[in-house]
Amino acid sequence: MKKDIPFLPVKDVTLAVVKRPTADEEEEWVVYLINRNDQPLENVMVTSKGYGELDGEQQKTSTLRHMFPLIDVSGATQVESIHPQVFGLNNEYWVSYFIGRQLYDKKYIFVPDTILEDNLSYIDEIGLEGVLHP
Repeated sequence: MKKDIPFLPVKDVTLAVVKRPTADEEEEWVVYLINRNDQPLENVMVTSKGYGELDGEQQKTSTLRHMFPLIDVSGATQVESIHPQVFGLNNEYWVSYFIGRQLYDKKYIFVPDTILEDNLSYIDEIGLEGVLHP
């Protein structure tokens, strides 16, 4: 049962929404999962969805699920592309993973209008500018 699983606090794992150039000199926004631990993350599951009010109407995106067998020590993995049209919504990412035999689980939410040019900073693990989840 769920009550029998010890959930330890998540440390040194975060998300970033990064603006990167494409081959045709355009720009795209991409979500990355960053592992700042000294141990790899195994069997990583990320679910994502957007929800909230946009242009006076309630909006909801599809729920997407992503699986990554391994994310190396001090590594970053691209999760998905994200379109600027949904930056005005709550963008929720639920991340579950194992370190050894211990399960970790955390929900990250980029609240509306936090993914902005003004909030960009350089992210060493990716080598690009983006918005790091606080």
